[in-house]
Amino acid sequence: MARRSFGVKNRQMHEVMLSDEIVTLSPLRLDDVEAHLTGEDELLIRWLNGGPGTREGVEAYFRHCWEQWDSAGPLRAFGIRVGTDETLAGTIDLRFAGEGLAPGQVNVAYGLYPFWRGRGLATRAVLLASQYAAGEGGEEAVIQVEPENSASAAVARRAGFTRGEQPHSKDGRRFDRYTRDLRVAPQ
Repeated sequence: MARRSFGVKNRQMHEVMLSDEIVTLSPLRLDDVEAHLTGEDELLIRWLNGGPGTREGVEAYFRHCWEQWDSAGPLRAFGIRVGTDETLAGTIDLRFAGEGLAPGQVNVAYGLYPFWRGRGLATRAVLLASQYAAGEGGEEAVIQVEPENSASAAVARRAGFTRGEQPHSKDGRRFDRYTRDLRVAPQ
């Protein structure tokens, strides 16, 4: 894989911007709500959201994400943006603490809207988010994928993650777990 140049701007936590000149990650904002609701489809609902979004629910979640940025909380939620107009193509979340995470581990969860799938954008977003997580003290990135979600597993592998154990969540669902050492630069 060719080396990418990564640009990072960090004036205030919620002003972080990461880019490889194809994909840009920046914090989710309230003006992303409509694009998110428009882009949501059955696959996002099934694999990521757990249920269809409502305007009120998405606005509340995006406000929570903004508060997490302001307070340096454990959640960093980014919009995956493309083009000069930074069109919202999906989301990627980093969780620096949570169920099943050891100290130093960071959970990575991502989803693209249908129009943007199959273009390598999710892999680019995972690489950018992983670089950010490493810069924030993360030692190992973790992606948990339901076994039937082959597209998400493929993104994890392309981003240099290796498959490990198969943990169960509190509700009994089983996941394939992919990890990547953030202390080692991707090949």
